[in-house]
Amino acid sequence: MNYILNIETATKNCSVALAKDGQTILCREIAEEGYSHAEQLHVFIEIILQEAGIRFQDLKAVAVSQGPGSYTGLRIGVSAAKGLCFTLDIPLITVDTLQVLASQAKVTEGLIVPMLDARRMEVYSAIFNSKLEKQREVQAEVITENSFETISETVHFVGDCADKCQPVLVKSNFVFLEEVKYPSAKEMSALSFSKFQNSEFEDVAYFEPYYLKD
Repeated sequence: MNYILNIETATKNCSVALAKDGQTILCREIAEEGYSHAEQLHVFIEIILQEAGIRFQDLKAVAVSQGPGSYTGLRIGVSAAKGLCFTLDIPLITVDTLQVLASQAKVTEGLIVPMLDARRMEVYSAIFNSKLEKQREVQAEVITENSFETISETVHFVGDCADKCQPVLVKSNFVFLEEVKYPSAKEMSALSFSKFQNSEFEDVAYFEPYYLKD
């Protein structure tokens, strides 16, 4: 059995999930305006392992959301993941935050555009197809009424930007899935297990979060 601990702290959602062979078996998360990651993250990790009845030594790897996202949130998550990997001598796996967010849009056609708030009208975004294959790389962009105007397919927007983007992005093929707001560690399990099987690991000493902007 391959137990992987998944950590997602790139947004207001402090989220931890335990996966066995790529399937989420337990998840603890809370999204608060005040960013409680520093207080909650290690508590969630200990609770989940206790509920699963396993020890830290039973973990085969730790996966962390790599960004983009909140500078502070990413630093907290990556620091915790690095500390566990170094102490337990197990691999560090990183997962694209926007892919984690996009994976919550359970659609069978069209495109998925995960967007995370980067203040004012700027967002961090990428474009995926319904199979979660990346069609455009991650970038920071300012949203205007002309954004994504060349796309004729249905575009499903997910993330925490609906309030500010919905009044601007009004084309008939634009759909906002407002129930999908934050990335969650429970959606990391399949992605991190795939990387585990392919030995796609990071250097614990030198890995830094993907902040995208200075």
